[in-house]
Amino acid sequence: MDTTFFELGISKPLIKGLKELNIKTPTQIQEEAIPVLLNKGTDFIGLAQTGTGKTAAFGLPILQNINPKKDHIQALILAPTRELVQQIQKQLFKFTKYSEHKIFAEGVYGGEKMDVQLKRLQRTTHIAVATPGRLLDFIERGEIDIKNINTLVMDEADEMLSMGFKQDLNKILAYTKGSRNTWLFSATMPEEIQSIVKTYMSPSAVRVEIDKNSLVNANISHHYIVTSIKEKTNVVTRLLDKYSDDRGIIFCRTKAGTVQLTEKLKEEGFSVDALQGDMQQKERDKVMRAFKNGSLQFLVSTDVSARGIDVNNLAFIIHHQLPDQLEYYTHRSGRTARAGKTGESIVLIISGEEQDIQKIQKDLDIKFKQMTF
Repeated sequence: MDTTFFELGISKPLIKGLKELNIKTPTQIQEEAIPVLLNKGTDFIGLAQTGTGKTAAFGLPILQNINPKKDHIQALILAPTRELVQQIQKQLFKFTKYSEHKIFAEGVYGGEKMDVQLKRLQRTTHIAVATPGRLLDFIERGEIDIKNINTLVMDEADEMLSMGFKQDLNKILAYTKGSRNTWLFSATMPEEIQSIVKTYMSPSAVRVEIDKNSLVNANISHHYIVTSIKEKTNVVTRLLDKYSDDRGIIFCRTKAGTVQLTEKLKEEGFSVDALQGDMQQKERDKVMRAFKNGSLQFLVSTDVSARGIDVNNLAFIIHHQLPDQLEYYTHRSGRTARAGKTGESIVLIISGEEQDIQKIQKDLDIKFKQMTF
Protein backbone atom coordinates (compact mmCIF):
# COMPACT_ATOMS: atom_id res chain seq x y z
CA MET A 1 0.00 0.00 0.00
CA ASP A 2 1.18 3.52 -0.77
CA THR A 3 1.75 5.85 2.14
CA THR A 4 -0.86 8.61 2.43
CA PHE A 5 -0.41 12.29 3.27
CA PHE A 6 -2.49 11.66 6.39
CA GLU A 7 0.05 9.06 7.57
CA LEU A 8 2.84 11.58 6.97
CA GLY A 9 1.11 13.91 9.42
CA ILE A 10 -0.54 16.41 7.06
CA SER A 11 -3.74 17.99 8.39
CA LYS A 12 -7.13 17.19 6.89
CA PRO A 13 -7.86 20.66 5.42
CA LEU A 14 -4.52 20.61 3.56
CA ILE A 15 -5.20 17.08 2.30
CA LYS A 16 -8.53 18.30 0.97
CA GLY A 17 -6.72 21.07 -0.93
CA LEU A 18 -4.27 18.51 -2.35
CA LYS A 19 -7.08 16.19 -3.47
CA GLU A 20 -8.61 18.99 -5.45
CA LEU A 21 -5.26 19.41 -7.26
CA ASN A 22 -5.30 15.69 -7.92
CA ILE A 23 -2.31 15.11 -5.63
CA LYS A 24 -3.19 11.89 -3.86
CA THR A 25 -0.03 9.87 -3.30
CA PRO A 26 3.16 11.42 -1.90
CA THR A 27 6.25 11.39 -4.13
CA GLN A 28 9.53 10.05 -2.78
CA ILE A 29 10.86 13.44 -1.65
CA GLN A 30 7.51 14.25 0.01
CA GLU A 31 7.46 10.93 1.81
CA GLU A 32 10.97 11.39 3.17
CA ALA A 33 10.94 15.12 3.86
CA ILE A 34 7.48 15.86 5.29
CA PRO A 35 7.72 13.88 8.57
CA VAL A 36 11.17 15.38 9.25
CA LEU A 37 10.11 18.94 8.43
CA LEU A 38 6.85 18.78 10.39
CA ASN A 39 8.75 18.06 13.57
CA LYS A 40 10.20 21.57 13.55
CA GLY A 41 13.63 22.26 14.82
CA THR A 42 15.88 20.78 12.17
CA ASP A 43 18.02 21.92 9.26
CA PHE A 44 17.45 19.93 6.08
CA ILE A 45 19.22 19.21 2.79
CA GLY A 46 17.16 17.68 -0.01
CA LEU A 47 18.90 16.57 -3.18
CA ALA A 48 16.18 16.41 -5.79
CA GLN A 49 15.51 17.65 -9.32
CA THR A 50 12.64 19.75 -10.60
CA GLY A 51 9.41 17.83 -11.10
CA THR A 52 9.79 15.63 -8.01
CA GLY A 53 7.19 17.45 -5.93
CA LYS A 54 9.50 19.63 -3.86
CA THR A 55 7.04 22.50 -3.47
CA ALA A 56 4.66 20.33 -1.46
CA ALA A 57 7.58 18.68 0.36
CA PHE A 58 8.58 21.98 1.97
CA GLY A 59 5.35 23.92 1.44
CA LEU A 60 2.99 21.66 3.42
CA PRO A 61 5.16 21.58 6.57
CA ILE A 62 5.60 25.37 6.37
CA LEU A 63 1.85 25.94 6.04
CA GLN A 64 1.10 23.55 8.87
CA ASN A 65 3.60 25.24 11.20
CA ILE A 66 2.48 28.83 10.53
CA ASN A 67 0.76 30.56 13.43
CA PRO A 68 -2.02 32.50 11.64
CA LYS A 69 -2.61 34.67 14.74
CA LYS A 70 0.85 36.20 14.41
CA ASP A 71 1.03 38.53 11.46
CA HIS A 72 4.80 38.81 10.94
CA ILE A 73 6.73 36.91 8.25
CA GLN A 74 7.38 33.44 9.69
CA ALA A 75 8.84 31.68 6.65
CA LEU A 76 10.96 32.81 3.72
CA ILE A 77 11.27 30.80 0.49
CA LEU A 78 14.02 31.82 -1.95
CA ALA A 79 13.92 30.71 -5.59
CA PRO A 80 16.02 31.62 -8.64
CA THR A 81 13.43 33.02 -11.06
CA ARG A 82 10.31 35.11 -10.99
CA GLU A 83 8.41 32.27 -12.70
CA LEU A 84 9.31 29.81 -9.98
CA VAL A 85 8.45 32.31 -7.23
CA GLN A 86 5.01 32.84 -8.76
CA GLN A 87 4.49 29.13 -9.18
CA ILE A 88 5.37 28.36 -5.53
CA GLN A 89 3.16 31.19 -4.30
CA LYS A 90 0.23 29.91 -6.39
CA GLN A 91 0.62 26.38 -5.10
CA LEU A 92 0.74 27.45 -1.46
CA PHE A 93 -2.44 29.42 -2.06
CA LYS A 94 -4.16 26.38 -3.61
CA PHE A 95 -3.01 24.03 -0.83
CA THR A 96 -4.71 26.25 1.77
CA LYS A 97 -8.08 26.50 0.04
CA TYR A 98 -9.82 24.62 2.89
CA SER A 99 -7.67 25.82 5.79
CA GLU A 100 -9.57 27.16 8.77
CA HIS A 101 -7.46 30.34 9.06
CA LYS A 102 -6.20 32.33 6.12
CA ILE A 103 -2.48 32.02 5.52
CA PHE A 104 -0.96 34.77 3.37
CA ALA A 105 2.02 34.26 1.06
CA GLU A 106 3.39 37.18 -0.95
CA GLY A 107 5.78 37.17 -3.92
CA VAL A 108 8.83 39.44 -4.02
CA TYR A 109 10.64 39.56 -7.38
CA GLY A 110 12.15 41.90 -9.96
CA GLY A 111 10.25 43.07 -13.02
CA GLU A 112 7.30 44.42 -11.07
CA LYS A 113 7.06 47.90 -9.53
CA MET A 114 8.49 48.00 -6.01
CA ASP A 115 5.66 50.05 -4.52
CA VAL A 116 3.07 47.55 -5.76
CA GLN A 117 4.87 44.75 -3.91
CA LEU A 118 5.42 46.86 -0.80
CA LYS A 119 1.70 47.61 -0.58
CA ARG A 120 1.00 43.88 -0.61
CA LEU A 121 3.66 43.19 1.99
CA GLN A 122 2.16 45.78 4.32
CA ARG A 123 -0.89 43.57 4.67
CA THR A 124 -0.58 40.51 6.86
CA THR A 125 2.10 38.30 5.34
CA HIS A 126 3.06 34.95 6.89
CA ILE A 127 5.27 33.65 4.08
CA ALA A 128 7.48 35.61 1.67
CA VAL A 129 8.45 33.85 -1.58
CA ALA A 130 11.28 35.78 -3.18
CA THR A 131 14.10 36.05 -5.68
CA PRO A 132 17.30 37.00 -3.81
CA GLY A 133 18.01 40.30 -5.62
CA ARG A 134 14.69 42.04 -5.01
CA LEU A 135 14.43 40.70 -1.46
CA LEU A 136 17.84 42.13 -0.59
CA ASP A 137 16.77 45.52 -2.00
CA PHE A 138 13.81 45.51 0.37
CA ILE A 139 15.86 44.37 3.36
CA GLU A 140 18.51 47.02 2.80
CA ARG A 141 15.86 49.75 2.52
CA GLY A 142 14.37 48.57 5.79
CA GLU A 143 11.08 47.73 4.05
CA ILE A 144 10.94 44.08 5.06
CA ASP A 145 11.94 42.40 8.28
CA ILE A 146 13.00 38.79 8.16
CA LYS A 147 14.68 38.68 11.56
CA ASN A 148 11.87 36.71 13.15
CA ILE A 149 11.45 33.98 10.59
CA ASN A 150 11.40 30.39 11.82
CA THR A 151 12.10 28.78 8.47
CA LEU A 152 14.24 29.71 5.48
CA VAL A 153 13.95 27.59 2.33
CA MET A 154 16.41 27.78 -0.57
CA ASP A 155 14.80 26.09 -3.56
CA GLU A 156 16.97 25.18 -6.57
CA ALA A 157 19.99 26.47 -4.67
CA ASP A 158 22.47 25.39 -7.37
CA GLU A 159 20.50 27.39 -9.92
CA MET A 160 20.54 30.51 -7.71
CA LEU A 161 24.32 30.27 -7.53
CA SER A 162 24.79 29.67 -11.24
CA MET A 163 22.68 32.78 -11.87
CA GLY A 164 25.08 34.86 -9.80
CA PHE A 165 23.15 35.22 -6.53
CA LYS A 166 25.96 33.98 -4.28
CA GLN A 167 26.65 37.30 -2.51
CA ASP A 168 22.96 38.08 -2.15
CA LEU A 169 22.33 34.69 -0.55
CA ASN A 170 25.18 35.15 1.90
CA LYS A 171 23.86 38.58 2.89
CA ILE A 172 20.29 37.31 3.30
CA LEU A 173 21.44 34.35 5.41
CA ALA A 174 23.48 36.68 7.59
CA TYR A 175 20.40 38.89 8.15
CA THR A 176 18.35 36.00 9.49
CA LYS A 177 20.86 34.70 12.01
CA GLY A 178 19.17 33.34 15.05
CA SER A 179 16.99 30.38 15.68
CA ARG A 180 15.73 29.79 12.14
CA ASN A 181 15.76 26.38 10.48
CA THR A 182 17.28 26.29 7.03
CA TRP A 183 16.04 23.87 4.39
CA LEU A 184 18.07 23.63 1.22
CA PHE A 185 16.90 21.93 -1.98
CA SER A 186 19.26 21.44 -4.88
CA ALA A 187 19.71 19.11 -7.84
CA THR A 188 23.49 19.12 -7.42
CA MET A 189 25.96 19.91 -4.63
CA PRO A 190 28.73 22.09 -6.08
CA GLU A 191 31.43 23.40 -3.71
CA GLU A 192 29.75 26.78 -3.28
CA ILE A 193 26.66 25.09 -1.88
CA GLN A 194 28.72 22.96 0.44
CA SER A 195 30.27 26.15 1.79
CA ILE A 196 26.79 27.65 2.43
CA VAL A 197 25.85 24.44 4.23
CA LYS A 198 29.00 24.62 6.38
CA THR A 199 28.62 28.30 7.23
CA TYR A 200 24.90 28.66 7.83
CA MET A 201 23.52 25.22 8.58
CA SER A 202 23.77 22.82 11.46
CA PRO A 203 26.27 19.95 11.05
CA SER A 204 23.46 17.63 12.11
CA ALA A 205 21.18 18.71 9.23
CA VAL A 206 19.06 15.82 7.94
CA ARG A 207 20.03 14.82 4.39
CA VAL A 208 17.71 13.16 1.89
CA GLU A 209 18.87 12.24 -1.59
CA ILE A 210 16.33 11.20 -4.17
CA ASP A 211 17.65 8.47 -6.39
CA LYS A 212 18.72 10.18 -9.62
CA ASN A 213 17.79 7.23 -11.76
CA SER A 214 14.17 7.14 -10.72
CA LEU A 215 13.91 10.74 -11.75
CA VAL A 216 13.72 10.64 -15.46
CA ASN A 217 10.06 9.91 -15.59
CA ALA A 218 9.19 6.40 -16.69
CA ASN A 219 6.45 7.74 -18.98
CA ILE A 220 8.94 9.45 -21.28
CA SER A 221 10.34 7.69 -24.33
CA HIS A 222 13.79 8.87 -25.44
CA HIS A 223 14.93 9.14 -29.06
CA TYR A 224 17.87 10.59 -30.93
CA ILE A 225 18.26 11.64 -34.54
CA VAL A 226 21.67 11.81 -36.19
CA THR A 227 21.89 14.85 -38.45
CA SER A 228 24.31 17.66 -39.41
CA ILE A 229 24.49 21.21 -38.05
CA LYS A 230 23.24 22.50 -41.39
CA GLU A 231 20.24 20.15 -41.43
CA LYS A 232 19.08 20.71 -37.86
CA THR A 233 16.50 23.39 -38.65
CA ASN A 234 14.98 21.19 -41.37
CA VAL A 235 14.75 18.29 -38.95
CA VAL A 236 13.02 20.48 -36.37
CA THR A 237 10.58 21.69 -39.04
CA ARG A 238 9.73 18.11 -40.00
CA LEU A 239 9.26 17.11 -36.38
CA LEU A 240 6.88 20.02 -35.79
CA ASP A 241 4.93 18.96 -38.88
CA LYS A 242 4.75 15.47 -37.45
CA TYR A 243 3.46 16.84 -34.11
CA SER A 244 1.12 19.33 -35.74
CA ASP A 245 -1.67 18.63 -33.23
CA ASP A 246 0.55 18.68 -30.16
CA ARG A 247 2.45 21.16 -28.00
CA GLY A 248 6.09 21.08 -27.00
CA ILE A 249 9.32 22.89 -26.18
CA ILE A 250 12.53 23.02 -28.23
CA PHE A 251 15.66 23.59 -26.15
CA CYS A 252 18.71 25.46 -27.45
CA ARG A 253 21.97 25.96 -25.62
CA THR A 254 22.44 29.66 -26.37
CA LYS A 255 20.31 32.80 -26.42
CA ALA A 256 21.45 33.56 -29.99
CA GLY A 257 20.57 30.03 -31.14
CA THR A 258 17.14 30.38 -29.55
CA VAL A 259 16.43 33.65 -31.36
CA GLN A 260 17.68 32.34 -34.73
CA LEU A 261 15.69 29.13 -34.62
CA THR A 262 12.54 30.98 -33.55
CA GLU A 263 12.85 33.39 -36.49
CA LYS A 264 13.26 30.53 -38.97
CA LEU A 265 10.29 28.61 -37.57
CA LYS A 266 8.14 31.74 -37.65
CA GLU A 267 9.03 32.19 -41.31
CA GLU A 268 7.81 28.62 -41.90
CA GLY A 269 4.48 29.65 -40.40
CA PHE A 270 4.63 27.80 -37.07
CA SER A 271 2.92 29.14 -33.95
CA VAL A 272 6.15 29.59 -32.00
CA ASP A 273 7.94 32.08 -29.75
CA ALA A 274 11.19 32.32 -27.78
CA LEU A 275 12.10 32.49 -24.09
CA GLN A 276 15.63 33.63 -23.38
CA GLY A 277 17.60 35.63 -20.84
CA ASP A 278 17.89 38.93 -22.73
CA MET A 279 14.15 39.44 -22.90
CA GLN A 280 12.36 42.08 -20.83
CA GLN A 281 10.30 40.58 -18.03
CA LYS A 282 7.11 41.90 -19.63
CA GLU A 283 7.92 40.06 -22.86
CA ARG A 284 8.71 36.82 -21.03
CA ASP A 285 5.42 36.99 -19.16
CA LYS A 286 3.52 37.59 -22.38
CA VAL A 287 5.12 34.55 -24.06
CA MET A 288 4.56 32.36 -21.00
CA ARG A 289 0.91 33.38 -20.78
CA ALA A 290 0.36 32.60 -24.45
CA PHE A 291 2.06 29.22 -24.08
CA LYS A 292 0.13 28.34 -20.93
CA ASN A 293 -3.26 29.25 -22.35
CA GLY A 294 -2.55 27.34 -25.55
CA SER A 295 -2.65 30.26 -27.97
CA LEU A 296 1.04 29.53 -28.65
CA GLN A 297 1.76 25.98 -29.77
CA PHE A 298 5.55 25.67 -29.54
CA LEU A 299 8.20 27.32 -27.40
CA VAL A 300 11.94 27.66 -28.11
CA SER A 301 13.88 28.18 -24.89
CA THR A 302 17.28 28.24 -23.19
CA ASP A 303 17.75 26.02 -20.12
CA VAL A 304 17.61 28.72 -17.46
CA SER A 305 14.57 30.43 -18.98
CA ALA A 306 12.59 27.21 -18.86
CA ARG A 307 12.96 26.82 -15.10
CA GLY A 308 9.60 26.96 -13.43
CA ILE A 309 7.64 26.27 -16.61
CA ASP A 310 4.85 24.04 -15.43
CA VAL A 311 2.60 23.44 -18.41
CA ASN A 312 0.49 20.34 -18.70
CA ASN A 313 -0.15 18.32 -21.84
CA LEU A 314 3.20 18.82 -23.54
CA ALA A 315 3.63 15.89 -25.91
CA PHE A 316 7.32 16.32 -26.68
CA ILE A 317 10.63 18.00 -25.96
CA ILE A 318 13.21 18.52 -28.72
CA HIS A 319 16.84 19.07 -27.75
CA HIS A 320 18.37 21.15 -30.56
CA GLN A 321 21.72 20.36 -28.93
CA LEU A 322 22.59 18.14 -26.02
CA PRO A 323 22.69 20.17 -22.80
CA ASP A 324 26.00 20.98 -21.06
CA GLN A 325 25.03 19.14 -17.91
CA LEU A 326 23.34 15.87 -17.22
CA GLU A 327 20.91 17.53 -14.80
CA TYR A 328 19.66 19.70 -17.61
CA TYR A 329 18.64 16.64 -19.59
CA THR A 330 16.44 15.62 -16.64
CA HIS A 331 15.07 19.15 -16.25
CA ARG A 332 14.33 19.48 -19.94
CA SER A 333 12.71 16.12 -20.51
CA GLY A 334 10.79 16.43 -17.24
CA ARG A 335 8.70 19.17 -18.85
CA THR A 336 6.78 16.49 -20.74
CA ALA A 337 4.86 13.47 -19.38
CA ARG A 338 3.57 15.35 -16.36
CA ALA A 339 0.61 14.24 -14.27
CA GLY A 340 0.71 10.65 -15.48
CA LYS A 341 0.71 11.40 -19.22
CA THR A 342 3.26 10.06 -21.71
CA GLY A 343 5.72 12.16 -23.67
CA GLU A 344 8.69 12.02 -26.02
CA SER A 345 12.13 13.47 -25.62
CA ILE A 346 14.04 13.79 -28.92
CA VAL A 347 17.71 14.76 -29.15
CA LEU A 348 19.33 16.02 -32.34
CA ILE A 349 22.98 14.95 -32.47
CA ILE A 350 25.72 15.22 -35.07
CA SER A 351 27.96 12.27 -35.83
CA GLY A 352 30.51 11.78 -33.07
CA GLU A 353 28.01 12.60 -30.33
CA GLU A 354 26.74 9.02 -30.09
CA GLN A 355 29.04 8.43 -27.13
CA ASP A 356 27.34 11.30 -25.29
CA ILE A 357 24.02 9.54 -25.77
CA GLN A 358 25.56 6.36 -24.36
CA LYS A 359 26.81 8.26 -21.34
CA ILE A 360 23.36 9.73 -20.64
CA GLN A 361 21.84 6.25 -21.00
CA LYS A 362 24.25 4.85 -18.48
CA ASP A 363 24.16 7.70 -15.97
CA LEU A 364 20.40 8.12 -15.98
CA ASP A 365 19.55 4.49 -16.58
CA ILE A 366 17.31 5.17 -19.56
CA LYS A 367 17.06 3.70 -23.05
CA PHE A 368 17.41 5.73 -26.24
CA LYS A 369 16.08 4.56 -29.60
CA GLN A 370 17.36 5.97 -32.85
CA MET A 371 14.69 7.73 -34.84
CA THR A 372 14.92 8.01 -38.61
CA PHE A 373 12.80 9.94 -41.06
